[in-house]
Amino acid sequence: MLERLRLCLALLVFVPFVAWAAEIDISNPQLVAGEDSYVLSADFKFDLTPRLEEAVTKGVVLYFVADFELTKGRWYWLDEKLASRSQTYRLSYHALTRQYRLSTGGLHQSFPTLSEAVQVLSRLRNWGVIERGEKGIRVGEPYEASLRLRLDVTQLPRPFQITALGNKEWNLASDWKTWQAILPAITPPVEAK
Repeated sequence: MLERLRLCLALLVFVPFVAWAAEIDISNPQLVAGEDSYVLSADFKFDLTPRLEEAVTKGVVLYFVADFELTKGRWYWLDEKLASRSQTYRLSYHALTRQYRLSTGGLHQSFPTLSEAVQVLSRLRNWGVIERGEKGIRVGEPYEASLRLRLDVTQLPRPFQITALGNKEWNLASDWKTWQAILPAITPPVEAK
């Protein structure tokens, strides 16, 4: 009985630390006008758990997904979702070149260390999330913008998906970061003569 009590107390002390270690914090989200769309920039603060570091170093590809939503509050019904975008980042290690690779869309970057790759992953810059003239978007009106970053365990190889179930070392995600956004006008590019 005493042994069981010690185990429960140890779990109470250890579980909050693991949950804290696997969180992603979002800071400085900014939605600004670009040349032909509204672009999003933000900073993510996180560290990979030792288990995730080991997995990527041994060849397991990690997929991170950034999700963005723009909504307009309505007093008479549920909030109206005006825009929703997702972007996937692929973090991998290539043993032949001894390089870590971060890919998104058709772009790839190689890094000599995992920490350098994670540092670039933690800086979201100039992601076009709302196109010019998108339906329901009006300049100068207040909207609620939301952003999150998460490790997508559904894209892991099947044995790792099973391991990730209920395991805090494999669950790395942020809560939705929500802020009020008032969209400025997008000025058309000036044509050179």
